[in-house]
Amino acid sequence: MSSKTETSLIDEDVSVPDAAPAASRPRPTWWVKLIALAACLLTLWHVGASFLWIAPYSALREIPTQKVLSGYMLPMFGQSWSVFAPEPINGDYHFNVRAVIEKDGEEVETGWVSATDVELSMIRYNLFPPRAGIQSTEVASGQMNAYNKLNAQQQAVVALDYDEGEWEEWMLRSFDELEGDDNPDPTAYMAEEHLSTAYATQVAYAIWGADAVVKVQYRVSRQNVVPFAQRNDPDATRPEPTFSTTGWRLPIEEEGQSREDFADVFRAQFERTQR
Repeated sequence: MSSKTETSLIDEDVSVPDAAPAASRPRPTWWVKLIALAACLLTLWHVGASFLWIAPYSALREIPTQKVLSGYMLPMFGQSWSVFAPEPINGDYHFNVRAVIEKDGEEVETGWVSATDVELSMIRYNLFPPRAGIQSTEVASGQMNAYNKLNAQQQAVVALDYDEGEWEEWMLRSFDELEGDDNPDPTAYMAEEHLSTAYATQVAYAIWGADAVVKVQYRVSRQNVVPFAQRNDPDATRPEPTFSTTGWRLPIEEEGQSREDFADVFRAQFERTQR
């Protein structure tokens, strides 16, 4: 092709058609906007609730109220920074259970069973540990913390046996009859006592059978780790455990609670630990 022809082709004014208009995006429907708004609100609530739950107590917690926060965060989202300074976890809680059972027409007292050891065996060396592996520790922690806030007279009441009739009302009357006007309010302890006895009841039913259990007793202990100052001492030993002394109780079950489901999980794990 000649240079003239090439030049004419290059210089030729070639008209380029206008670009096609960009396709307009359809506007989101009302229900898509509603879902997006709900997701944003839920995210804001979860982040805010988690912050209030983890942070030190302040008046801000009373905006949603402590009861609302607890109901939302527990048991699925419960967490804390207690593994860090200034007050890291420095001890182990244990929850032990025994029972009086009917066997061959007689009432027999069983030995102690560590519910905590049974549950910990579910999560040890387990990459996906179930929450069932920490229930007894949480129950024990709550019970002992409430127990330690009682005075000596009230702790002596807790150590008595309440194995007849409406025993929780009986225990409350025993608290009310104590001498002195400066006794701590036992309401918080009674809530922990109820929870602990209900948990002990399920453990006893799972191991010895609901038809056989007459009454139960639980024992909570806490043992601190080796003090930080002695961490490099090869002869250092852990301090002796402390106990909250409680007496015998009649079994308690909550409405809607499934003793069968609890037993299926707990008994199977208990049997594994006995092998």
